[in-house]
Amino acid sequence: MCNEKELTDIRSLNLTELTDYVTTELGEPKFRAKQLYEWMHQHLAQDYDEMKNIPKSLKEKLAANCNYHPLKKIDMQVSKIDGTRKYLFELYDGQMVESVWMSYKHGNSVCISSQVGCKMGCRFCASTLDGWVRNLTPSEMLGQIYAIQKDTGERVSNLVVMGTGEPMDNYDNIVKFVRLLSDENGLNISQRNITVSTCGIVPRIKQLAEEDLTITLAISLHAPNQQKRAELMPVANKYEIHELIDACEYYFKKTGRRITFEYSLVGGVNDRDEDAAELGQLIGHLNCHVNLIPVNPIKERDFVSPSMDRAYAFQKKIEKYVNNATIRREMGRDIDGACGQLRKRHSDALKGNN
Repeated sequence: MCNEKELTDIRSLNLTELTDYVTTELGEPKFRAKQLYEWMHQHLAQDYDEMKNIPKSLKEKLAANCNYHPLKKIDMQVSKIDGTRKYLFELYDGQMVESVWMSYKHGNSVCISSQVGCKMGCRFCASTLDGWVRNLTPSEMLGQIYAIQKDTGERVSNLVVMGTGEPMDNYDNIVKFVRLLSDENGLNISQRNITVSTCGIVPRIKQLAEEDLTITLAISLHAPNQQKRAELMPVANKYEIHELIDACEYYFKKTGRRITFEYSLVGGVNDRDEDAAELGQLIGHLNCHVNLIPVNPIKERDFVSPSMDRAYAFQKKIEKYVNNATIRREMGRDIDGACGQLRKRHSDALKGNN
């Protein structure tokens, strides 16, 4: 049997690539590629046996030459407050990733991971505590959405890439994933309903601006100045805050898409009125939305969430500078809601058993 890495990752191929592979490598007629693509990306088939109009001979070729591993659900937590579901999936190599399903009046939203672990080292984030392991493939990112849609029986209409990992550190796979997800022959989720987050890898933001995509770019800003940002986010030591803002200006100029700034409110660290005023002066000239997020405490750090009165006061102050500022509605507060917490709990339990 072939080594896993020698197999073709068939769900990561776009229709053009799949057509070339099916005809050239497998010696099959062209129309089989469209059938396979629809089974994988519309019908969300879990294995080749579900593909009813695919002949046995082709299924055997696919099994011998292709990697087709739908994700395995190993844990799920359901919020008693709002029905939010937090999933822990196992990948083909035993690694684990988290995803979250949230139901809103306007539709169902899923938050997915883009890497196993994270190397960015943001001090308030649980995802980075055990370091980075590897990038996720386009098929593994799609697989999170497909597994959740199959599990809930409800269509996913909005997607945010804000789970474990730094998407711009997995750039090529992220761009391909977005194109596959929005393909009319697949789930056909509008790119305008897809948000990709980044901690601020400046060259990749500028590169993304050239991709002719209509996604929303969310910047994990979390501080109003260079000094505070560098204390919270090591990436700021490589790309300073004004470089980041310049890249945001470039992105808006090229795409016309409003920027979202994510700002985690950490009690006593970055939540003062003076911080709000400084933040407003930094980004007030941009067409942007500010999403304020009271930090979700993790046991490994001593950060605390501010009171809601303090959060509302910060919001009121920043609204003097920007057109739109909201406090994120907390979903799944009664479960392992913070990014990386559920995976870490399972990883720690496994280590304890060894």
